[in-house]
Amino acid sequence: MAGVNPYIRKVPLKRPTRPYTVTFIDEETGKTTTYRMDPETFPFGKIGQDGSLLAIAEEAGVEINHSCGGVCACSTCHVYVTQGLESCPPPTEDEEDMLDEAPAVTPESRLSCQCVPDGSSDVVVVIPKWNRNLVKEGH
Repeated sequence: MAGVNPYIRKVPLKRPTRPYTVTFIDEETGKTTTYRMDPETFPFGKIGQDGSLLAIAEEAGVEINHSCGGVCACSTCHVYVTQGLESCPPPTEDEEDMLDEAPAVTPESRLSCQCVPDGSSDVVVVIPKWNRNLVKEGH
């Protein structure tokens, strides 16, 4: 369920104007899922920033752990953007503060709830194998 972190200032983001693809690679299973992100039909406002990688993953049926509900209050949705990073705005100071808490941070690290591609290029996202909620409830 999406929400708002009252301590995080929303920044204006460039919304995509044309379709592009986001490919998710699950490092643990090797499964690859490609989703065509069409800004004309995408249901914005579901989780994380509008059009975030987390929102796209959820729409594509790809599981990315997000303990805080996608409001930039934890680092569990940490992913690697290995292609198309230039189409994403730089991380905000709030995102960088949360990434400081994430394991195995690299220059390609982003919080999927905050990273919003502008659609200028296709994107490849690697979901690290440690990004798994091992305890799941059956509801």
